Parts: sequence; structure tokens; C-alpha cells
Amino acid sequence: MTFKVGVTRDLMASDGGPCFPVAVFEELAPHADIEWAWLAEDVSEVTPDIAAAYDGLHCNLPRVTAASLARDDCRLKVIARNGVGYDTVDLDAATARGIVVTNTPVAVRRPVAVATLTLIFALAGRLFEKDRMVRAGRWDDRVDAMGTGLTTRTLGLIGAGSIGKEIMQLAAPFFGRIIAADPYADAGEVAAAGGSLVDLDALLGQSDFVVVCCLLTDETRHMIDAAAFAKMRPDAFYLNVGRGPIHDEAALVAALRSGQIAGAGLDVTEREPIEDDSPLLGMDNTIITPHALCWTDECFEDIARTALQSIVDVLHGRRPKHVVNANAAVGLAGA
Repeated sequence: MTFKVGVTRDLMASDGGPCFPVAVFEELAPHADIEWAWLAEDVSEVTPDIAAAYDGLHCNLPRVTAASLARDDCRLKVIARNGVGYDTVDLDAATARGIVVTNTPVAVRRPVAVATLTLIFALAGRLFEKDRMVRAGRWDDRVDAMGTGLTTRTLGLIGAGSIGKEIMQLAAPFFGRIIAADPYADAGEVAAAGGSLVDLDALLGQSDFVVVCCLLTDETRHMIDAAAFAKMRPDAFYLNVGRGPIHDEAALVAALRSGQIAGAGLDVTEREPIEDDSPLLGMDNTIITPHALCWTDECFEDIARTALQSIVDVLHGRRPKHVVNANAAVGLAGA
């Protein structure tokens, strides 16, 4: 019987091919029983019809909700999601259906860490302000746009998982001190990566750059609110490379407007795409990228290979490397 794999169309480039090297589909080629196809339409949420048409789903941004999986003819056996976060998938509903959900945490570890440093360097060097200065013929104003040096500064990471520790290792040569707040992190592992654990209040008050790099959960939603911004120093920068709803965007806007914090670097926003009338878009002390700063050819090739290998593993009864709902994998070998 053919094992049908659907690929979400947000992974399709403008030329109709995949946004990763087409050679990645070689992962599926040796398996004659696998047939893949683009979804018929670009969707923000997987429909019950899609769930009934495919055995596997290679999914980038579309949400998979309880409604997506509710019908009796749901055929899905595996949802291979790009990236480390999986808040777009209803894990309880998938687990109840026996659907294995996987992610690609190793593939994005270095790219997200590099993206974080890119935002830090751009904010610290006032990169875009200086670019605008030159284009406006204000070359001599550069003396009034002094940047922020890093060697005496403290980098604070909210989250010390695999991405957080990767950021620590890459940032160590640049910063004077690196601290992290994460109640689930191992102090020894954090120390080995070049950081030290503190509580969240201490991190907010001591850091020159506060970086959110944790998962979005019920516990972390709106964790960075008005009270949190009030604990930051007025010369400190806030960055989020995790998920937008971890911060309260109205509180962030207020903190930027009032000078409570110096600036922000956001690869994620509370609503995506960001609203056209968002006050953040008019702020010169804010850099915003479209939840894609880590997207490179290398990153997406690695992500796609990992995701497709997970689908192959499920087809052949093997446990994929990166299962995020282990209870659904009971029937897999090695589960």
C-alpha cells in the first residue's frame, strides 16, 4: 500500500520547487512505497480533508489542531514539523490518535544561535541607524551614533536548552559574562557551555542584552510582561528568537516608547505576520525579521532531511530521533 506524504506549500519557492535543495527528496527515493506531493492549497491550518488524504505530513508553519484530526477517516501516522518548537501542533489530539509528532532541534541549533548574534551585533552597532544616516547624507552625524561594546557587557538568556547553550558557546568570545534563567536546566551543562544560572529577576536586572530562546508553553506565555520590562535597565536591549507570545507586545511597545529599554530585536512577534499598523514598525530602535532570520540553504537542507527521515522511520516501524510526543510512539520499534 502506498504511504502518501503531503508537504505544506509554505515550503515551496516561487519557482514551484522546494525552498530546500530538491535532492533532499532522495531521502524518499529508495522507498518505492512512499509517494509525496505538495498540498493542493496553501493553508494556515491543516484541514480534516488533508488529514484524511495523507499518511505523513511534512509541515512548516500551518497549525495542526484537534479539529484537523477529529474525523474518523483521519489517516495521518506522522507529522514531521520543521524547527524545534511544536506549539503549532495539538500534541494531546495527535497522541490520542496515535500520530507521531517529530521536530528538528539539531538542524536549527546553530542557525538560530547565529541569527541571535546577528541581531545582537546589529543592535549593538546601531547598524540600521548608521545605514539610514549615510543614505540621508548625514555622514558627519556618526559621532552621535556610538555603538555598544560587548566585552564588558552581560548577555542574559531566558532558556538554556540546546539553542541556549549553543548561543552561549558562540557568544563567549564577545561578552564579559553570560547568564541564563531556566528552572529545568542543569547547572553543570550550562557552566560547560560558558554560562551560569540565575533566577529570572536577577537576569532581567543584570543583563545588557536579554534574549528569549525558550519554548512557548502555558508557563512561558506572556512571561515577559510590563513588570518584567520594568526590571530591565534603560540601556538594555530585548531580543526574542523563540516565540512572540512569550512577551506581551503591548508591554514591549510601552517599554520602547517610554525609554524603559533601549531597543529590541525580534525574529518573532505576537501575531505573525505582524499587523500593518503595529507601532513596532515605526520604531527606529527596533529590528524585526519575519521569523526567518535563521533560514539559510544549509539550515533548510538539514531540516528537510531530518523531517523526511522521521517519516521514513515511522513507515518502517522505527522510532525517529526526535519524537516530541513519546506516548504516541508505543507501537514503534525501540519505543
